[in-house]
Amino acid sequence: MIDYRQLQAFATVLEEQSFDKAAQKLFITQSAISQRVKQLEESLGQVLIIRGQPLQATDTGQQLLRHYQQVSLLQNDLFKQLGDEQNQGFTRLTIGLNADTLATWFFDALAPLLKQHNILLELHVDDQDQTHKLLRQGQVIGCITASDQPIQGGNCIALGICRYRALASPAFIRQHFPTGVNSTTLQQAPMVEYNQKDELQQQYLQRYYPDCLKPAGHRIPSTESFMEFIARGYAWGMVPDQQSRTLREQNTLAELVADQPLDIPLYWHSWNLSSDIARQLSQILETFCRNTLLPID
Repeated sequence: MIDYRQLQAFATVLEEQSFDKAAQKLFITQSAISQRVKQLEESLGQVLIIRGQPLQATDTGQQLLRHYQQVSLLQNDLFKQLGDEQNQGFTRLTIGLNADTLATWFFDALAPLLKQHNILLELHVDDQDQTHKLLRQGQVIGCITASDQPIQGGNCIALGICRYRALASPAFIRQHFPTGVNSTTLQQAPMVEYNQKDELQQQYLQRYYPDCLKPAGHRIPSTESFMEFIARGYAWGMVPDQQSRTLREQNTLAELVADQPLDIPLYWHSWNLSSDIARQLSQILETFCRNTLLPID
């Protein structure tokens, strides 16, 4: 049998990325945290945490982390059934999503759930092509991703399409594309990407200008500053319609070439749990996105 105090200590260490901070969160000493993790590893006969920067769960550790996340949700549902006096705390929802979703529609979608339940959000932000890994590793109970491949023991719901456009300031377009947009002029014009995982600009070039090599690019790891950087005329980049609509209507931003969008499908993946909050979360996201995003064919 797994000792759940030990399992909680293990999960909290990974969540806080520190034995000392985990001890503070659980109101016990650091030596007690270390002892519980050591005892859990000894009982299973396997190392669960790779000590380094950052701390990482081993393959077995990832399985335990998934188990802990699921048990925590189910336990919360049980407390609700036993009565409110048993459930004075909060339910923590760990969710993986991309920065553009967080900056545009995510809080609007979750508003009904946040108003109805005592919830603490823990959001893990990564590229839409990377968040799937967070679910497989057990770091989150659900994720928004561009992948439509469900994980074993999980559910997949199509949310909709987020439409991106290659945008720049009118002055940037006049300066860098006086003879038009083509593989040669794109090669010479600076672009901007969110971080080293951001493939949107490259996907756009591969779709419309396959002969163009990846141009030199800035890296701006902030959604708001990313668009501001483009509006100031320093680069071109891919921006979602929901974020750029006002600036496009004001002619502060313009498409490099009209009607050359990049459509990114988004899917909600979650573990298949008998949890009321987990089910409500999935239903709320599906309903909201049906009226907000473009439909997936």
